Amino acid sequence: MEIEIEEETVNNVLCQLADPEGSSLGAPMYLPQNVGPQQLQQLVNNLLNNEEKLPYAFYISNQELVVPLETYLQKHKVSVEKVLQIVYQPQAVFRIRPVNRCSATIAGHTEAVLSVAFSPDGRQLASGSGDTTVRIWDLNTQTPMYTCIGHKNWVLCIAWSPDGKHLVSGSKAGELQCWDPQTGKPYGNSLTGHKKWITGISWEPVHLNAPCRRFVSSSKDGDARIWDILMRKCVICLSGHTLAVTCVKWGGDGVIYTGSQDCTIKIWETTQGKLIRELKGHGHWVNSLALSTEYVLRTGAFDHTGKQYSSPEEMKKVALERYNKMKRNAPERLVSGSDDFTMFLWEPAVSKHPKTRMTGHQQLVNHVYFSPDGLWVASASFDKSVKLWSGTTGKFVAAFRGHVGPVYQISWSADSRLILSGSKDSTLKVTFIELDELRALQEIIKNMPSVPSFNIPLEGHSTSRHCSETYSPLPPVI
Repeated sequence: MEIEIEEETVNNVLCQLADPEGSSLGAPMYLPQNVGPQQLQQLVNNLLNNEEKLPYAFYISNQELVVPLETYLQKHKVSVEKVLQIVYQPQAVFRIRPVNRCSATIAGHTEAVLSVAFSPDGRQLASGSGDTTVRIWDLNTQTPMYTCIGHKNWVLCIAWSPDGKHLVSGSKAGELQCWDPQTGKPYGNSLTGHKKWITGISWEPVHLNAPCRRFVSSSKDGDARIWDILMRKCVICLSGHTLAVTCVKWGGDGVIYTGSQDCTIKIWETTQGKLIRELKGHGHWVNSLALSTEYVLRTGAFDHTGKQYSSPEEMKKVALERYNKMKRNAPERLVSGSDDFTMFLWEPAVSKHPKTRMTGHQQLVNHVYFSPDGLWVASASFDKSVKLWSGTTGKFVAAFRGHVGPVYQISWSADSRLILSGSKDSTLKVTFIELDELRALQEIIKNMPSVPSFNIPLEGHSTSRHCSETYSPLPPVI
């Protein structure tokens, strides 16, 4: 359906298209009131002369337009006597190539691969294995760069610093090792202090402290510890949980979130390690935490352009700009997944009470993950399903059923269009998210009361491709 630019009539609205910075796209134009996001998307692509059509979201007074213009104007009682500004925002300025085959098999480890992590600039991959080694791989050539030897037990966790200068790995023996990704050599001896195995690692965001030198680790021993890689020691021990700490996140506002088998989430300040707030509500273990800003916190100042930075100060400035843009003048959101089959959406800076209780899974929720744009949450469960939720309201959107075994982990593509899920059934499934359909669906359900997701027949918004017998994920170590 093509949109026609018409002259003034009672059924037309004088509109001005503008980018997020406020720069106008052409002159004001009269648009028919029945125009919707799809027609506006076509119009913007034409006006920008985009050879490859890109998806856009549209906003009027910071409210997303997901219905025809006429419906929006009536609902929000917007005056059309003045020029109506419609802000367009690209959903991704890049596209992830379609996944239809295994592009490379990178061999080298002699035991199961237990953890993997991409570098912030996307040029390298680090992997930790049951063979006690960490390997660093060049993704351009798909060849090994370094084999990092130093651990004495399985490597369970691995994390890059947001500036890409350091790599930390944690083992089943409770030790941590910091590596130089440029040489594959360790920075001195391993860091010891935890009494049981490491369950999570998270770095301090680069926009808070550049160059990166602090990270936090969580452990089965019930503690989380903040480490300084220059001082080569633990500087703060976060003690307070009564059972194992299963997950940890260092938030963009400078606080640390820890989830535990004691059913609580604790929030800590990072200068003295004082407990700020405790979030309660789950009836069983907290298995996973996800932040709405997690993607920009992990990648720091790096984006799809591949730009490199000459100084920590420049990197810190760009990372702060990316973080503030990601937050959209809203508080950082947190999602927790639990053994009690439920999830909670929190705004910890606003309240200690959950914003939404998210129900629908029939077994424990093993992993939760925000999309890179912060608009969606995906959850993986032992009920063999992956579910999709609104990242702002916490309401159920869709369910993807295809696995025949428990789903252990999920991951998003950087453009927020693809979900990858790994299962006990030894398959990976790639699910394509139809953004236009989901936004319309989200508008429909926005005012619905919270109900269990299994009562809403909203399945099937996906296409899945299978990569069988190439990945056999292990269940998490609890």
